[in-house]
Amino acid sequence: MLAAYAARFSPDDPVSALEVGDRPAPEEREHWTTVSVRAASINHHDVWSLRGVGLAEAQLPMILGCDAAGVTPDGAEVVVHGVIGADGHGVGPREPRSILSERYPGTLAEQVAVPTANLLPKPPELSFEEAACLPTAWLTAYRMLFHGADLKPGESVLVQGAGGGVASAAIALGAAAGLEVFATSRSEAKREAALGMGAVGAVEPGARLPKRVDAVIETVGKATWKHSIASVRNGGTIAIAGHTTGDPDPALLTRVFFHELRIQGVTMGTREDLAALMAFLVRTGLRPTIDSVHPLAQAREAVARVVSGEQVGKVVVTA
Repeated sequence: MLAAYAARFSPDDPVSALEVGDRPAPEEREHWTTVSVRAASINHHDVWSLRGVGLAEAQLPMILGCDAAGVTPDGAEVVVHGVIGADGHGVGPREPRSILSERYPGTLAEQVAVPTANLLPKPPELSFEEAACLPTAWLTAYRMLFHGADLKPGESVLVQGAGGGVASAAIALGAAAGLEVFATSRSEAKREAALGMGAVGAVEPGARLPKRVDAVIETVGKATWKHSIASVRNGGTIAIAGHTTGDPDPALLTRVFFHELRIQGVTMGTREDLAALMAFLVRTGLRPTIDSVHPLAQAREAVARVVSGEQVGKVVVTA
């Protein structure tokens, strides 16, 4: 089958480490289902894998991709929840938690095998391309907003880095849920896009907000951490799900304890969260912002788009 996979590691040029070619189809396995992938999306997780973060040489070649929407052998349209081993379904009770493309081949392929319990029905209202945006970026944003930060309608939130998949999802979800959303971006075009997604304000990174917010959605790390710490109210929350610019230095712990801030880590979410997210989209009519769609054979171009940082929303690959 055709697949996009990490063939080697390249910290400085991750796209060069990706190859697209023939890989073995998934083997039959009890309590697992092989899904024919219709669409998947690119995440920063794929870029880190190509740089050699989270994978070892012995695991190569590794098919990349954390999320997908597709069709089961009996014709059911499904969305793949990409977290394996969180509760033992289909892998045994001692299976450590991982994400597809870490211990098991990922979704950037014509087929992917996952524990059957990881499959959720795809709502007919969502296209395969839209559904493929949800299990990583949108699920993470949903959990950051409503579990990690525990935000309620009428409260305020700052989303750092408006163009990324998680950030753009957080802006749209927050606005649809009645939050007062502020966003940052170095790009004027991305700031305008954030306003179009429902943000009430969009500023350059580091700029002063009209007020301190109840929570911050942080996926950038070093480049925005000082601004995040300064922008959240006393007793507020910074929900963090990534650090694309590296770990903060310094961590500004004095401000954290003096202002009684809460730092809450988030990694994706549960199957129940994913089901609730899809129901939310169906009820509200909200849909993921899709930056571009590429055929699987052109997966390198899709990954290069994410590496460039020029995208607004999700980059999707169709099989």
